[in-house]
Amino acid sequence: MAAPTRSPGIETDHAAASRRSEGRVRRRPQLSDEVAGHLRGSIMSGVLRPGDFIRLDETAVELGVSVTPVREALLTLRGEGMVESAPNRGYRVSPLTRGDIDDIFWLQGQIAVELALRAVDRATPADLERLTELNERLRMLVVLPDGVTPDIERIADAEFDFHRELNRIADSPKLAWFLNAAARTIPYRLYARDAEWGRLAVRSHITLIEALTAQDHSEVITQTLVQFEDAAARLVAHRERAGVDSPSG
Repeated sequence: MAAPTRSPGIETDHAAASRRSEGRVRRRPQLSDEVAGHLRGSIMSGVLRPGDFIRLDETAVELGVSVTPVREALLTLRGEGMVESAPNRGYRVSPLTRGDIDDIFWLQGQIAVELALRAVDRATPADLERLTELNERLRMLVVLPDGVTPDIERIADAEFDFHRELNRIADSPKLAWFLNAAARTIPYRLYARDAEWGRLAVRSHITLIEALTAQDHSEVITQTLVQFEDAAARLVAHRERAGVDSPSG
């Protein structure tokens, strides 16, 4: 695997500056959290395959960080069952089956549905306008002229911001925390590179906002699950194309 001096999974100064310029200053996560997020994405997308060894020194050089945050990140991932320690050899990527992927997205979908249903009864006209604005931001990032390179980091952020706002409307912070914890496994940058995924997300958000406006609980459930089911299917297909998993029978 090539070893860039700065991994796409670690936020660059330019990306942080872009967020500040949009008036959305956020507290930076711990560096070990960023490293863990990068490694999760690599494992889920199949860049790191089951059985691959993750070396502390090599990973630190690849990501342009010291060994300490890499070690802390791997301890976190071991606690999540994504890697396992191998005596005298470092850490090895744990098996990840189709059933595991289905379970991960099923769990997130169930929590997200409950939050969306709670938002139905709490959403104000101002909330719905804000959701529309956030979805328009995403649309402008994913619907681009031919030849224009998408800004992966900003697309991932825009999708995150839309759902974070929806969860805020639900006013169930503990439940939203559990969803956020589960969602750490989603390889957002993989999806952000997929223009078809982006267009589906925008369309689904539009229909979801309409359902919230009409207080159509059934459609809210449908549109919430659409994205999780689509994301699971795209991830499975990606891993099969990459030769990580065998095609579904």
